[in-house]
Amino acid sequence: MSGNATFTYSDTAILSVTAAVAPIVVTSDEIDAQLLKTYDRVGLIPGILESLAGVKERRWWAPDVSFADVAAMAGAKALAEAGVNPEAVGVLIDTSVCRDRLEPSASVDVHEQLGLSSSCVNFDLSNACLGFINGMQVASMMIDSGQIEFALIVDGEGSRRPQEATIARLQRDDSTKEDVLEQFATMTLGSGGAAMVLGKASVHGGHRFRGGVSRAATQHKQLCMGDLDFMRTDSRGLLEAGVALARDAWDDAQSQFSWSDLDTYILHQVSKVHNAALIAALGIDPTKVPTTFPLHGNIGPASVPFTLAQSVDDLSSGDRIACMGIGSGLNAAVIEIDW
Repeated sequence: MSGNATFTYSDTAILSVTAAVAPIVVTSDEIDAQLLKTYDRVGLIPGILESLAGVKERRWWAPDVSFADVAAMAGAKALAEAGVNPEAVGVLIDTSVCRDRLEPSASVDVHEQLGLSSSCVNFDLSNACLGFINGMQVASMMIDSGQIEFALIVDGEGSRRPQEATIARLQRDDSTKEDVLEQFATMTLGSGGAAMVLGKASVHGGHRFRGGVSRAATQHKQLCMGDLDFMRTDSRGLLEAGVALARDAWDDAQSQFSWSDLDTYILHQVSKVHNAALIAALGIDPTKVPTTFPLHGNIGPASVPFTLAQSVDDLSSGDRIACMGIGSGLNAAVIEIDW
């Protein structure tokens, strides 16, 4: 195998991981009610969002809350929980998919809101739903090399705008069954944020980030494409290709990592079909797989750290945790954290 798809770290630990929960609950029943005429006209039965995807509800932010606001909110919470002075942060990485503009970076907004120092490197890192794990990789290399002592990774996502635009588009008289199915995944998205502080394990303790493995299958780059107003997804094709790539990454990692019987598995949160397919493909115990998608939907790159943060009270010192991210494109990564 060419390239460098396996990575390990010697002195990086997670000092805190936090979630930002959006306040406005939007149920799948409420979305179905807005699409009843469309369902009836194209021959679909209401309830598929919950029955098929397993998403009972998702959340929205108020219209005046920006994606950077969400990322900063999560970041402030993570710094407080880690007990790290904002001025000590050496790098800030914003991994959000959602963004209000092309430039400047969202990170500059978060940097200013959190009062980080002028010597703190800050930038955006985008890779669909895999961005947060990629941010962990970059930050850990900087920590292990001795360049920085603390890293802050943030993510802020919002599904309100794409879902409102999609509902309005599907309510038109010329929308078809194919339109509904092609844009079905948009309705499973959720809003939320997450943040993580990483630091030197030898100095600050914490939960060791051991490393992981990445794989790409970019021949599938057109299975899911979108922006804040329109997202088109081949849901079945994305499921099949994503699970196959995840299985390849998992199998390839076994020579470097022993992941046959870990304590917890944090999987990217998409739907109950996706979750069940990954569990079956990886041969893992479903009772060790916490989920957040039923009440929060798919929060993009925030979903893995969000679910990890929501699971902290159930973790014990010494637990071995595997986190798996899959981003449209396709890219996948599996990482290990020793709690």
